Amino acid sequence: MCLAQTDQQTIIEDFKPSTLNQPGQEYPQVNSQGYARFRIAAPEAQSVVISLGLGGTRGRTPLAKDAEGNWVGTTVEPMDEGFHYYHLTVDGEVFNDPGTLNFCDSTRWESRIEIPAHDQDFYALKNVLHLL
Repeated sequence: MCLAQTDQQTIIEDFKPSTLNQPGQEYPQVNSQGYARFRIAAPEAQSVVISLGLGGTRGRTPLAKDAEGNWVGTTVEPMDEGFHYYHLTVDGEVFNDPGTLNFCDSTRWESRIEIPAHDQDFYALKNVLHLL
């Protein structure tokens, strides 16, 4: 008999709003490991799914309804650093996330989330001494 070892990573609860959120919006959020967390207010909905990747072809994250009627969920795996397109499917209909900015790529508008790079400080503007 052979047992498979699962390499389940504990999700660190250091989530913060994505840099691409609409002003004042708390969700979607990202953490230091690359996980994304979503919360959508849709109290009358029967199902809400996040579809990641342009056209929603790369990954699906089903959300669960909480006591206040919000649909909440976290991606199953961490995502690669960089920008990711996504959209919502609410009861079979496709929508963009009202909590984030929308971007057009090719022929459609979709929501985007950014997973920050771990070396982002290297590229940040810095106040350095300038000699003349």
